[in-house]
Amino acid sequence: MKIPLYQLDAFSDRPFAGNPAAVCPLESWLDDDVMQEIAAENNLSETAFVVRDGEDFALRWFTPLSEVDLCGHATLATAWVLFNLLETDRDTLRFGTRSGQLVVQLGEDGLLVMDFPARPAVPREAPRALIGGLGAEPMEVLASERDYLAVFANEDDVRKLKPDFARLRGLDRLGIIVSAPGESADFVSRFFAPSVGVPEDPVTGSAHCTLVPYWAARLGRGEAQLEARQISARGGELTCRLLGDRVTIAGRAALYLSGEITL
Repeated sequence: MKIPLYQLDAFSDRPFAGNPAAVCPLESWLDDDVMQEIAAENNLSETAFVVRDGEDFALRWFTPLSEVDLCGHATLATAWVLFNLLETDRDTLRFGTRSGQLVVQLGEDGLLVMDFPARPAVPREAPRALIGGLGAEPMEVLASERDYLAVFANEDDVRKLKPDFARLRGLDRLGIIVSAPGESADFVSRFFAPSVGVPEDPVTGSAHCTLVPYWAARLGRGEAQLEARQISARGGELTCRLLGDRVTIAGRAALYLSGEITL
């Protein structure tokens, strides 16, 4: 069996930046354990598998350790493959996922605009393992249904964090978002998810489902556009907007390789 494989750098307009994701278009679903093995073999933060479903598509995402319910950068990468290589007559894509229907539209100059559910966070007392794992005490801690959000005073506080991933792995949320006001963007962030085999994710679209409601409220921006920067080693840029119970997250992607998996 031959399975097409594409690897892209998402939330970047060039290779070697942003967040690498693998995309595997399928004629029908493989067994779950086979998709998990492919994701482990790829050893990227996410591998996306996509299957046509009538006029739309079904989409699933796997880290090297497990399937996840939402992934931004691998959705962006999948949309790029479809818009540019496989479904070139389209300007809108609809994906059925474990997080409901996700829509991606082709914007100007190759910008891809994703429509995702908002996942607001609420204040919570900081777990001791969170503070110990981050090695610094945030100004504020909140929790969404999936992640912790730890807010710091400034960009440098976020940049200089050196997490203890073993301690963070034991928390009761999938990921830990750290964020602060930005120097050249409205806000900056980093994202750690050691519990699913992703110690630090280079650029995390799904984290912005929580970040955008927080910063839109804190900055008093309503539905105004927000510029975000993830300050991992590779780095990435996102343009976001809060629209009620949805957020739009826009970015670019660059194709790094294409090939085939042989099973």
